[in-house]
Amino acid sequence: MELDDFKTMNMEYVFNTYGRAPIMLVEGTGCRVRDSLGREYLDFVAGLAACPLGHGHPRLAAAIAEQAGKLIHVSNLFHIEPQILLAKLLTENSFANKAFFCNSGAEANEGAIKLARKYFHDRGQHERYHIVTMENSFHGRTLATLAATGQTKYRNGFEPHMPGFSHVPFGDLTALQNAVSERTAAVLIEPIQGEGGVRVPPDRYLAQVKELCNRMGCLLMFDEVQTGMGRTGKLFAYEHFDVEPDVMTLAKGIAGGVPMGALLATDEVAAAFVPGTHASTFGGNPLSCAAALAVVREILSDGFLEKVQRRGDYLRSKLEHLAERRDIIAEVRGVGLMQAIDLKVLGADFSIKMRDAGVLVNCTSETVLRFLPPLIVTEDEIDEMVAVLESILNTEGGA
Repeated sequence: MELDDFKTMNMEYVFNTYGRAPIMLVEGTGCRVRDSLGREYLDFVAGLAACPLGHGHPRLAAAIAEQAGKLIHVSNLFHIEPQILLAKLLTENSFANKAFFCNSGAEANEGAIKLARKYFHDRGQHERYHIVTMENSFHGRTLATLAATGQTKYRNGFEPHMPGFSHVPFGDLTALQNAVSERTAAVLIEPIQGEGGVRVPPDRYLAQVKELCNRMGCLLMFDEVQTGMGRTGKLFAYEHFDVEPDVMTLAKGIAGGVPMGALLATDEVAAAFVPGTHASTFGGNPLSCAAALAVVREILSDGFLEKVQRRGDYLRSKLEHLAERRDIIAEVRGVGLMQAIDLKVLGADFSIKMRDAGVLVNCTSETVLRFLPPLIVTEDEIDEMVAVLESILNTEGGA
């Protein structure tokens, strides 16, 4: 069948919930993907940060194939070897003592919200269910995570909103102090906002948030769905700020594109979940955990994260150099291989023109071009992307 046939079938049979690009990607190797017409693209989207090892990574593919040949799924009523090994690996390399596995970032954040409420309910503080999140945050599309998300556009049409959430400006400690009360169970925050435009917190802000949570007796929960798994040059972004949370959520890159989410917590907080309080049929199944083990082991291998830091610094320097020469760029921001340029105009057309020129990038927050390449990206590939970007900016009069 031709591409137009698939487009017609998509319109007829698939929910119209995505503004899809007019191409169909069918295969990939490393940082490059190819569409159904055989055209190649340099991928600086990486499945929205879900493919840290790029495409067709041999060790990841081998781990998935080997596990699929043995056992794809069993119920969590039984012990699951890859799940136990993965939980051990994640907790040994983080603040956490326990891990719960699910299928997505939204599920992980939903679990975190439930965990915070249950933690205080078990202590007889039944009125302590309030969650404070940040404006421009994104935590998922379930009803609870929509309520947590600090962007009205995602909540419109799904009223009435779930109660128990409030939103304050990201980086504004005074606003947060005014919002936190004796009814607050947790502050849920992305260490670096992703969908909100790759926004990095002010110096010491996260440390001050931690101090506030300790003083008020509420939990600090980090949403590291996008920032985790090496994206920022550390295994987890909180390591950059020397602040440990009580609860953390992961997804996207954790299993290299195989659906998985994770909820991590200290022993004290995790104890609030007992049999019957939370579950996931497919969460932590053998296949997804085998994939995640391969990914995490690769990220933790000698020199991997150091290389991510160097590539992130290189990408940042190239973008900053470009910004010095192009007035259309208002700001460059990000950490590691989570970088962005904030334009003085809408960015969607720029991402389309870059796609037409053979480079895939993502526009978020209307004016922000976000760059999330696989963590294996090379300097030559960064140079290639920046050259295309500069050419597009020149064409659009951005000098």
